[in-house]
Amino acid sequence: MPAEQEPAADTDPAAHGSSWVGRARVRLRGRMRHALRSRAWRLRLFGLLAVQAGVAAALAWFVGDQFLDNPTPVFAPTVAVGIVAAAMGSRLRRTVELLVGAVLGLAVGDTLMPLFGIGAWQTGAVVVLAIIVALLFKGGGSLLTQAGGTAVLIATLEPPVRDLSIPRFVDAAVGGLIGLAVGLLLVPIHPQRTVRRLAEPVIDPAVATMHDLAAALRRRDLGGAERSLGALRELGPRLTLLDEGLDAAQEVVRLAPLRWRDRTSLAFYTTAVRHLERSLYSCRAVARRLTRALKEDEPIPEEFPVAIDLLAASVQTLRCTIRAHAEPREVRHQILTAVELVSRAQGAAAPDPTRPHTHRLGYSGMIAAGEFRTAAHDLLMASGLDADRAAVLVRQTVERSERH
Repeated sequence: MPAEQEPAADTDPAAHGSSWVGRARVRLRGRMRHALRSRAWRLRLFGLLAVQAGVAAALAWFVGDQFLDNPTPVFAPTVAVGIVAAAMGSRLRRTVELLVGAVLGLAVGDTLMPLFGIGAWQTGAVVVLAIIVALLFKGGGSLLTQAGGTAVLIATLEPPVRDLSIPRFVDAAVGGLIGLAVGLLLVPIHPQRTVRRLAEPVIDPAVATMHDLAAALRRRDLGGAERSLGALRELGPRLTLLDEGLDAAQEVVRLAPLRWRDRTSLAFYTTAVRHLERSLYSCRAVARRLTRALKEDEPIPEEFPVAIDLLAASVQTLRCTIRAHAEPREVRHQILTAVELVSRAQGAAAPDPTRPHTHRLGYSGMIAAGEFRTAAHDLLMASGLDADRAAVLVRQTVERSERH
């Protein structure tokens, strides 16, 4: 990162008089670059959703106006946009929740507003009751939001007129179907491209952080190890977004005719990403235990940081292999070599069966070695191996290393 390379300029004695100003400028430039990259990434990822939402809203209004004889079809475009906005998840489930929420909001609003009239407290009471009814249906966030939002529309935009629940529900149902059709049939997302763009802000920082962790372990830099652990923990929200993107991509290739040809390739890609995610959680556990090892002044042999570097490199190799549709031989060789290095760091087998190793690692280091093998096992599965074959390779590598 440029912001991390810039402090080298502090070696110039003339710059020391205003070093704090220079560091502030460096940090500001770094934050601005990061913000711009983040905005550009979000635009590339969600730009299509804006187009989908606009098309769905326009079609819903047109159908409501021309075919439902409704000059102000408020609910049709509202629900249509809500369906499109639910793209990063299970859209069918969200569709049902939005429609049920609209029905509940309409029912509560149309029942109470003719009795109480329009006003501030009436609006609040209708929203409370609509959400309570939605909670009784064990609804999720989409259902609760739609029920409350629809109740607000009824309470504020519509006059208290009876016998409009069915036309309004038809309006909302048409909007939901149009939003679903636009998202899955007319303008579906590209599943692999979407997953790849969601994976980029997970894989790249994770690989860089693992290299940073290895460097901190070599220096026995506790602060650096703690920063690496914090960086791995901060990937949690991105992993959640990646999971939702995988669900959306799988739904698209299952329901969108334009994307049916991507089913096989996406299935392999999805499996690889799922195992890669689990491997990252194990890497976070490795970082946590090794940070504890540094705090307790445990020994960390040189082989362990080398193995971490090699495991991080294998993630990059795996990504390039998947993109090129190549054989993952190099990936598996890197992973198994890393496992062998950790076994050497752990120590050779001892004649006494009650002391299986010579204790080159301390308590936390031994736990970290086990978590490392778990991460390696998941990466081998991400490369295309089944669970049994991956476990056999890891075990054979460990046993071979212990014999030597």
